Amino acid sequence: MSYVGSYIWSLRQKVGSRTLLVPGAQVLLLNESGQGLFQQRADTGVWELPAGACEEGGDFADAAVREVAEETGLSVDRDDLVAFGSLSDPQIHTLTYPNGDVTHCFALCFVTRTWSGALNPGRDEVRRAEFRDLADVPAPIHPPTAVVLGMYDSFRTTGRFQAR
Repeated sequence: MSYVGSYIWSLRQKVGSRTLLVPGAQVLLLNESGQGLFQQRADTGVWELPAGACEEGGDFADAAVREVAEETGLSVDRDDLVAFGSLSDPQIHTLTYPNGDVTHCFALCFVTRTWSGALNPGRDEVRRAEFRDLADVPAPIHPPTAVVLGMYDSFRTTGRFQAR
């Protein structure tokens, strides 16, 4: 779904650029070598994980599946998503977009090693996408993405769900 017509777009018609509280999902796709899929945003040039907002009638896994498909061209099954953390810290996950819109995001963070299809980034949102070693992330990295990667590292070490 494009931004125009989305749930967030419909709210923006009523509240303008005022801060919105937005539930959503981020997905760390890992290849067989353990490299993560990063994508470079078309609007700001920062690198991040596939991510996006929930839509009416959907849940976090729906958002994860939809955003991966829209932004990467890959298909993931909701049953293959493992939730490892949640990022909602307003100091880290309040975003101001180039048009002045502000969101405080509440993201459930998933990891998966299973997907199908060919990598084909959605050109309206993504300049390019590539798998990279998690110790060698592309720059500039989106600050919330850096935090999510740290949360994933802690999850791998402790096996405990991470919340920030």
